[in-house]
Amino acid sequence: MLSYWMQMSGDQATLEVREIPRPEPGPGQLLVRMHAAGLNRGEFIAGHGLHASGSAKAIGLEGAGEVAALGADVSGLRPGDRVMGRCPGAFAEYALMSAAEAIPVPATLSWPQAAVVPLTYQVAYDLLVLHGRVVPGEWVLVAGVSSGVGVAVLQMAKLLGARVIGTSGSADKLAQLQPLGLDAGLCTRGADFHAAVMAATGGAGVNLVVDNVGGSVFAESLRCMAFQGRLGMVGYVDGVLKAQIDLEALHAKRLTLFGVSNKMRTAQHKAADVPGFVADMVPAFSAGRIQPVVDSVFPFGQLGQAKAHMEANRHVGKIVLAMPASPNPAVVA
Repeated sequence: MLSYWMQMSGDQATLEVREIPRPEPGPGQLLVRMHAAGLNRGEFIAGHGLHASGSAKAIGLEGAGEVAALGADVSGLRPGDRVMGRCPGAFAEYALMSAAEAIPVPATLSWPQAAVVPLTYQVAYDLLVLHGRVVPGEWVLVAGVSSGVGVAVLQMAKLLGARVIGTSGSADKLAQLQPLGLDAGLCTRGADFHAAVMAATGGAGVNLVVDNVGGSVFAESLRCMAFQGRLGMVGYVDGVLKAQIDLEALHAKRLTLFGVSNKMRTAQHKAADVPGFVADMVPAFSAGRIQPVVDSVFPFGQLGQAKAHMEANRHVGKIVLAMPASPNPAVVA
């Protein structure tokens, strides 16, 4: 079968397609015939530490497809079922997925839409529900709102009854997000949005900050927080990994700072969040109350072009890689 691998050398990533044996599912695993997989910026950033320098590994973190085979101790699923889930090596014709993380694909979702739900929207759920504890009427500030996670947070926050302020360097992108319920769009890439945020919130500040950008806006984001506000760090596309913390504000306003990352989580940690997400959010996808925003779909042979499109920051929502229509036969090891 065909599978994408990435070689890391310093801060340079080299992509290549390899022909490898089709994997066999172990206990608690599914073999999934992949139809589509979502790109995630963090996988391609050396600073996120997902790849050791000098190493090569199969890439892709989330996707959707049909169950091809079941490992031992798997129940409730059968070959041919449509599933979506987080899975390593998703940029391939076949990939292994933990049955504990497999989510049935609602009939309302296309393969590209389903492919971007497992990681991106579960991160949004982690940010808003599990850690952010957002309730109706609260204000959420999303730094980098046009990113995949940013759009998912916007959609989910509106579903939860929150009001959303988003920053982006593109006025056109902000305009595209207005129909999704963006309450205030701030066109900026810099740390200069405090006054506008305070004006929008009547001087109260925001109850939750979602920082997709990084250290360059961290201090400004903290200034925008209301009493007992929360700040979730989810990415640092600016490459700035250090920032000052106003300890007086942290102390006096009883602020909470947290990170949302899967880097150090065990399989058990990740699987534990899935039932809540399925119960709370999958019905919204089924009913069309959340429709995953797919910016573009690239054919399997164009992962390099898809990565370049993402790094050019021209997209709104998620970029998807489509798998070959007819998979190659398994290669004998």
